[in-house]
Amino acid sequence: MNDTGTVLVLIWIGVVMAGIAVGRVPGLRMNRASIALVGAVGLLLAGVLSPGDAVAAVDFHTLALLFGMMVLNVNLRLAGFFRLLAARVLRIARTPRQLLALVVLSSGLLSGLFLNDTIVLMFTPFVLELLTALERRPLPYLVALMTAANAGSVATVVGNPQNMLIGMASGMDIGQFTLILIVPALLALVIIWLVVQGIYRDDFRTERLIVPAPRRVRTYRPLLRKSLFASFVLVAALAAGLPVALAALGAASLLLVTRRLRPERVFWEIDWTLLVFFAGLFVVTAALHQGPAGEWWRAIAEAGTGSLTSLTLTSVLLSNIVSNVPAVLLLAPLMESGADPILFWCTLAMATTFAGNLTLLGSVANMIVAETAAGAGVRIGFGAFLRAGVPITLLTVSAGLAWMLFLAM
Repeated sequence: MNDTGTVLVLIWIGVVMAGIAVGRVPGLRMNRASIALVGAVGLLLAGVLSPGDAVAAVDFHTLALLFGMMVLNVNLRLAGFFRLLAARVLRIARTPRQLLALVVLSSGLLSGLFLNDTIVLMFTPFVLELLTALERRPLPYLVALMTAANAGSVATVVGNPQNMLIGMASGMDIGQFTLILIVPALLALVIIWLVVQGIYRDDFRTERLIVPAPRRVRTYRPLLRKSLFASFVLVAALAAGLPVALAALGAASLLLVTRRLRPERVFWEIDWTLLVFFAGLFVVTAALHQGPAGEWWRAIAEAGTGSLTSLTLTSVLLSNIVSNVPAVLLLAPLMESGADPILFWCTLAMATTFAGNLTLLGSVANMIVAETAAGAGVRIGFGAFLRAGVPITLLTVSAGLAWMLFLAM
């Protein structure tokens, strides 16, 4: 491929990445998944990649992990687990600060276990309902919900999609991953609790909340018991050292053997769009790492990944240009060049995850909360979120980097 062809490939990939970052194409009805898929097909038609190269570029272990976790989450959701948990956790609060702490803690910790997108999807309607009953302004609590769900998800390999990619690419032990990143996750939750109180101080006076009578939450107990058992099996399998993707598929298979719930109901709830998005994105980023385009990209990117500090800054910047999942795919091939690959992988996870709290468009979880709230008549503006997102991101990334540098000493 000559220089002109290389430039055209880079322009095409840049256009695709820009479309993925924005989430749409002006004048067309395209989402991130369709943009990634069309981008991948365009590279195949141009001969940048062969069909065999494209298939080899798709990480089926990551897709299997995503699918397995989706099946588990769907069953827990249909059983009423998240509704029951949200209602019981939020019922404990007696003051605005306690309510904020419970929102931050519950969404943050649960996101590390059940995917941040799933948690905000289930928690947002209940938080809105509770705040309406309490006659509280929802904005501070919704900002806390989305930022805590993002921050808490960094603690585990299954907490968010970019962590899954890192877990698969690095082959890191999941226990080691959590031991390193649990501290930044907990520090981030404390920072979020303090920052939200500081920015919205008028909403957190010391008066006690008048909690309304709780409404009974309906659950499907047989499915709930089975789903919790499958979750326990997943945790036990991971603790025993079973590969992460295989453990997730095993738990999903256990739930798909059923007399009560039709498989069509489960498969209908699966986010197939996310799986298509990942498959297309694998192909697009693989093209960027091959041939002359790959040499150009590596020369640019290696300058920003030579140290933990430069990797952190590069990850935050790139995550807010192309989104965190593409950022991980673009930077992952460079991680092994670090002096301590484990710390470099964990720094990549920390920085790309915390970067999602900078703007309202920084993560899918943010947009889920914003869209759900809009449907209930509560608007979360870009500027209103930025007011909290900037200090939260700067403080959490700084704390996370300080922890990584401490471990590297």
